[in-house]
Amino acid sequence: MRVRMRSAVALTGALALSLVAGCAKGGGAGAGANTVTYWLWDSNQLPAYQACAKGFEKENPGLNVKISQMGWDDYWTKLTASFIAGTQPDVFTDHIQKFGQFADLKVLEPLDDLGVNPADYQSGLADNWVGQDGHRYGTPKDWDTVALFYNTKMAKAAGLTPQQLDSLSWNPKDGGSFEKAIAHLTVDVHGKRGDEPGFDKKHVKVYGLATGGGGDGDGQTQWSNFAASAGWSYTDKKRWGTKYDYDSKTFQSVIKWYFGLAKKGYLAPLTDYSAGANPANAQVAAGKAATAFDGAWMISTYYAMKGIKVATASTPVGPTGKRATMMNGLADSITKNAHNKKGAKKWVQYLSSDACQKIVGRYGIVFPATLAGTKAAVAAYGKKGIDVTAFTEPVADKKDFRTFTFPITNNAADVFALMHPAMQGIFGGDKAVTSLDQTNDQINLILSQ
Repeated sequence: MRVRMRSAVALTGALALSLVAGCAKGGGAGAGANTVTYWLWDSNQLPAYQACAKGFEKENPGLNVKISQMGWDDYWTKLTASFIAGTQPDVFTDHIQKFGQFADLKVLEPLDDLGVNPADYQSGLADNWVGQDGHRYGTPKDWDTVALFYNTKMAKAAGLTPQQLDSLSWNPKDGGSFEKAIAHLTVDVHGKRGDEPGFDKKHVKVYGLATGGGGDGDGQTQWSNFAASAGWSYTDKKRWGTKYDYDSKTFQSVIKWYFGLAKKGYLAPLTDYSAGANPANAQVAAGKAATAFDGAWMISTYYAMKGIKVATASTPVGPTGKRATMMNGLADSITKNAHNKKGAKKWVQYLSSDACQKIVGRYGIVFPATLAGTKAAVAAYGKKGIDVTAFTEPVADKKDFRTFTFPITNNAADVFALMHPAMQGIFGGDKAVTSLDQTNDQINLILSQ
């Protein structure tokens, strides 16, 4: 999982205070002198990285890798606490919205001496991990895009072909062919479809589109593809923006339309969503939703659903004439007080090399950052009978697709703290979309200080 940041603001503040006081001296998490400790959060990827560790240890006799995996909800809290306690890992999987704050707090080791060549990876991945000070703090690990998963049986019953679902378009005025498709896929308890007379939006059996919650400030698997295909960007700069644009009329028109789908009964309501118990994929698995926007890291989960056959379609074409999808990329970072810094650098170099990334690719779980690693992943998915074109095409086709990253700015935890309740309020129906004007002012005031 790699979506919304569950930021522990209080811990971040405590981290800053403890570092200023010189409390975090590094302890190596209890590992031996010849051990490199490595943390990650995705249990699905654990076997692949255990295989990489074996390859690394074979090439580096005397060095061992100790991998610790923990769930997303605990990962960042424990990592931040480890910096305070001096028990931080040598290497950890980093997120684009976190590294800026960690770099500012000087708990990350610059990786300029590793000789990372951006051309060795999918376009843009390496550049995203260079901080405002010009130093590199992460080596590319993998990447993902977003596409539309759909229940093939429900689509067929609705008379929608794969070709139709892959050629949808939308606009914020009437929703275009996308809204028409979602409406037709929606069925109430009486068997009426969303676009038929007598449809009961208060008693829906199957929603046309699953909900992924409010989307906080990034909307990765919710509204981001719509906002971007309408020509909107999060901030005034591609990286390290100093001003957010949530007060944009374009953005607010997108949000009003998107959450308006719930009022019409086509989008599952906010009350249906739970990050742990009932995320979008669970709604599809339960037959409660016909489609869901979700990330490439969820491919194996959707295709493993019992009794349900799924397929994927590209995100719809927007008012700009292009499709859009967030392209997120994780990286591996080394902690400043790593107990085995020399071994850590060797491990990070290996993690970002074709040697490891082809191993990861062959597991068919994620798309590794190198071109060779991506090729191996596509082949692995193919052997499973899974077509991943909807996820890989945006990377290859820059003419028809717009790819973009998470907003990369300082104060990501503060942005989340403000945008999470703001978007929940709009989705839940208590707040007008224009309330984002005030939220945007508050965010930009924080960024200006």
